[in-house]
Amino acid sequence: MSERLEKLSGAGVAIWLDDLSRERIESGNLASLITEKNVVGVTTNPTIFQKAISGSAVYNPQIRELAVREVTVEEAIRMITTRDVRNAADILRPAYDASEGQDGRVSIEVDPRLAHKTPPTVAEAKQLWWLVDRENVFIKIPATMAGLPAITATLAEGISVNVTLIFSLQRYKAVMEAYLDGMEQAYANGHDLSKIASVASFFVSRVDTEVDKRLKKIGSPEATALLGKAAVANARLAYEAYEEVFSSDRWKALAAKGAKPQRPLWASTGVKDPAYKDTMYVDELIVSGVVNTMPEATLDAEADHGEPSGDSVHGTYEDARKVIADLESLGVSYDDVVQVLEDEGVDKFEVSWKELLDAVRAELEKEASSAVDQGEKAA
Repeated sequence: MSERLEKLSGAGVAIWLDDLSRERIESGNLASLITEKNVVGVTTNPTIFQKAISGSAVYNPQIRELAVREVTVEEAIRMITTRDVRNAADILRPAYDASEGQDGRVSIEVDPRLAHKTPPTVAEAKQLWWLVDRENVFIKIPATMAGLPAITATLAEGISVNVTLIFSLQRYKAVMEAYLDGMEQAYANGHDLSKIASVASFFVSRVDTEVDKRLKKIGSPEATALLGKAAVANARLAYEAYEEVFSSDRWKALAAKGAKPQRPLWASTGVKDPAYKDTMYVDELIVSGVVNTMPEATLDAEADHGEPSGDSVHGTYEDARKVIADLESLGVSYDDVVQVLEDEGVDKFEVSWKELLDAVRAELEKEASSAVDQGEKAA
């Protein structure tokens, strides 16, 4: 087991893998990452499933069965993805039990085409919860304006939620408000709050990608000095907001009823710019009580040469505020950046979902044609 990853876990950071495939599950790779690299959770998204299903023949037997049944492509996708999530949840069940429900979680996202529709998002969340049928699953709901009431309504049903696509501090505060509302309603509905969990996925690297693009256009020494600073500053201020909300009297009343905090989850932690250290979004965001979900390349980099030297968040808030203020003074609008990123995030997942639909549709048609050919030969 990696000493660096042990240190990271010891500092209070839950290490999750931002990837899943049937090949990982059936080959024992996921189990190995749990025992060898401290992985205690898994996140997925439409892009991850699109790559997994398009790139492996391991799904062919199930697709063949679905083709024979003549299911719709949407139903096929749900049968395929929920099977992977269910099996991964079973592998992670010991981590779930050991952490009393905090970790050992596997996330699956609602159809991204529903991102701006509240009632269908809630209905889809309930359907996914039922289909996976594992208490250590998270249903991912995007933090769009329509997603906020869906988050509350889903939690009120006793369903654990991973809130995704959070970029702005203002939206993050609204997400935490939605969580508190949902937990209060869940209690009123008679649910055991200790069984409901939530994380808030605050995206990191994409902030630097967008801000750096704007800074490079400005090109001044002042702009150059701010390259690679925005994402970490934004995330650190998010943790400050988390501390404020989860020390409030309102939260304490819920905690007394068994509720657990909605942990911040650092998402999009793979470094996009090769000029930056590949473990930057891990080492600079170490603080107790968070999750860092990493692509395997980032996980391997942290294990090999990361520098998890302890808490790197507390004591940084004023410097982080100055970074945001300095960006504004140069004409880099924080509000515009985060809105662009949210819009792009939803669009990217919709594109991946369409690609997933197309890939599965092609496989279904191929298997259906093969079944017809075999039937004709038998006749």
